[in-house]
Amino acid sequence: MERQTFAGVCGQGMSVSNLRRQGGGRSPDGSRPGFDLVASKLRRPLMRPGTVPRPLLIERLRGGVGCPIVSVVAPAGYGKTTLLSEWAERNGQSFAWVSVDEADNDPKVLLSYVAEALDAVEPIGERVFDALASAGSSVPGSVVPRLSSAFSSMTSPVALVLDDVHVLRNRECRSALSVLADHVPGGSRLALAGRAEPPLRIARLRAEGKVLEIGPGDLSLTPEEASSLLRNVLPAVGQDDVTELHRRTEGWPAGLYLAALYLKEGGSLPRAAASFGGDDRFVSDYMESEFFTRISRRQRAFLTRTAVLERMCGPLCDAVLEDSGSAATLAALERSNLLLVPLDRRAEWYRYHHLFRDMLLAELHRLEPGLMPVLARRAAQWNERNGTPEQALEYWMQAGEVDAAARLIGTLAFPAYQRGRVTTLERWFGWLENHAAIENYPAVAVLAAMLHTWTGKPADAERWANVVERAAAGASLPDGSPSIQPWLAGLRAMLCRDGVDQMRADAQLGAETMAAGSFWRTASILQLATAHLMAGDPVRASVLFEDAAAEGRVGGATIGACIALSERSLLAIADGDWTLARRHLAEARSAARQANVEDYPPMTILHAVAARMALHDADQPRARDELTRAQRLRPDLTYSLPHLAVQARIELARCHLALLDSAAARTLLREVDAILIRRPGLGVFVQQAEDLRAELSRARGSSALGASALTAAELRLLPMLSTHLRFPEIAGEMFLSRHTIRSQANSLYRKLGASSRTQAVTLARELGLLDS
Repeated sequence: MERQTFAGVCGQGMSVSNLRRQGGGRSPDGSRPGFDLVASKLRRPLMRPGTVPRPLLIERLRGGVGCPIVSVVAPAGYGKTTLLSEWAERNGQSFAWVSVDEADNDPKVLLSYVAEALDAVEPIGERVFDALASAGSSVPGSVVPRLSSAFSSMTSPVALVLDDVHVLRNRECRSALSVLADHVPGGSRLALAGRAEPPLRIARLRAEGKVLEIGPGDLSLTPEEASSLLRNVLPAVGQDDVTELHRRTEGWPAGLYLAALYLKEGGSLPRAAASFGGDDRFVSDYMESEFFTRISRRQRAFLTRTAVLERMCGPLCDAVLEDSGSAATLAALERSNLLLVPLDRRAEWYRYHHLFRDMLLAELHRLEPGLMPVLARRAAQWNERNGTPEQALEYWMQAGEVDAAARLIGTLAFPAYQRGRVTTLERWFGWLENHAAIENYPAVAVLAAMLHTWTGKPADAERWANVVERAAAGASLPDGSPSIQPWLAGLRAMLCRDGVDQMRADAQLGAETMAAGSFWRTASILQLATAHLMAGDPVRASVLFEDAAAEGRVGGATIGACIALSERSLLAIADGDWTLARRHLAEARSAARQANVEDYPPMTILHAVAARMALHDADQPRARDELTRAQRLRPDLTYSLPHLAVQARIELARCHLALLDSAAARTLLREVDAILIRRPGLGVFVQQAEDLRAELSRARGSSALGASALTAAELRLLPMLSTHLRFPEIAGEMFLSRHTIRSQANSLYRKLGASSRTQAVTLARELGLLDS
């Protein structure tokens, strides 16, 4: 958003790759879409001239090195951010800073900021950013362990500050911070500031003496500090007045500051003392009855109307106000110390103090409620013109402009998915669903259905698919397709609800009518090839898989290309051509690694093929490693992609039978049966499953239930066990009953040979089922 990079270099909307190059970290694959970070969120706020120093609190922070966690909790206006900023300036230690906001209620967004902040202090390694960038990676199973490990391994002491953590409502975000708190390296600190208790196990940390807590009583100004603050604004204020104001405000910094401004403008001491107690309500009363009566109408309009902006610069304010001269006004406000926070060193970007902004918005809502969507609309238009579409989308949603929001969601959804921001996508789709007749936006509905298909959420995929079926025929499609029909046909082919013949017809329609260069064209050709394979025509399937691989390479559809190459490898194995099979597999693996899609659920098939190759090479350890990789991905390869889900499990079962692991093969075939109940018309895969079932009945070998026999449900639960969530909370998160969670956990413990949750997580990490 700001035209400031993390290093102070010009740049509109900082991408992860740019930030990382400047921060000294890895050089990521430039082909991946950028994730526009707001650079100012990674900058420590500047100390303002005239800020009252807090030496006693700074000394407490310096002296609390035995407490790895710092908790600063107080209502608005108590100087939490100011204290931490002063600590950073006077401490001499490296600080990594993240200012949290509402958009961070997506674990991969929040943890991307944390990773970038740490990486700027000391490079934390490629694996962390790979997990963050992958849509298929598990937050508790991969992202949090990798980030925690990188944090705990940092060699230079660092203070990681997360400001305004009270805005985090997402349970995965809160759980991630709780786990991160357990991995603070020696000499380093994790400081969390906000208006409510941080999302940590505070009682346990308190009992262990690991947390330094600073609250409203600590942040209230002493009489001497109050005197300093008041005299910085109003040098002539008398000591008796200072004493009275301090007594009535109880040392509340915001109250004292606003009282000083009020007196400076000619207000009376009795009125000031009565108006600024330690409560937001007093400030609100003051804003309504005193402050706005003492400034010009133009100043009042500027303040209230620009309060709709999260962050602001002169040109943005000009656009929102349809006026000029805003840059000068912002500079003057900053010089007047009117609760305006500069966000860069070039005096371009600002935000209002949160308390002040709340009051300005309340005033705007009271006086000009109809103007709020108009202002948000102008902000959205400015952001679109200036190349920050995600910020524009947030303002379009704020303005309630459904058409404009739907257009941008259609443009941004696929790149957001590629960057792993599934929670953000869910929020966008949910907003649109709540604010419109979604049938009017079939392009977005198709995207939602397809993305839920790939992420293994069949119920959501079907719900959105049904929306598309009801949708109007006409739609503006971002890939240039002439109508919704090619997309709809491709979606039907993916879901394969009506058997092989219908899947082949749908895929044929999609492949023939999809716009040239469309990012869905590879998927349509891939589904057509799969339909021919399922119909018993491997020769035609091979040609089409080759076409899909070529199309995917050119169009950047790497997942489709990798699946097609894996399928070509399997066909070569069936023909006994292991040399050709090895070449296709190597190409698929290289493409997946370069595009960082190895953790995506459809890549289960790649690992199944690799396991078969390893067994052919008589390399059982490598085969077991590939089977473990597939095991991690398999839970999210569901009947939303039934053909691939069944085929991958059949190939995995073959490998387990070759290893004489009957229990694992039996588990996989049960999952195949469950999918076939929902999608019975899967052609040759039905017979292959039947043949395997017969082979299993004759097989010798171990039938003991071990880690390889974990079910998809148990594998889905496993990453949640590594969090600090209790079983009832996990049940709520997974939309299951407590009894079901407890039953799955007990079964999981037995298969791992564990006697407790902690031991189960430890063993799972040793086996490679969770990242360590």
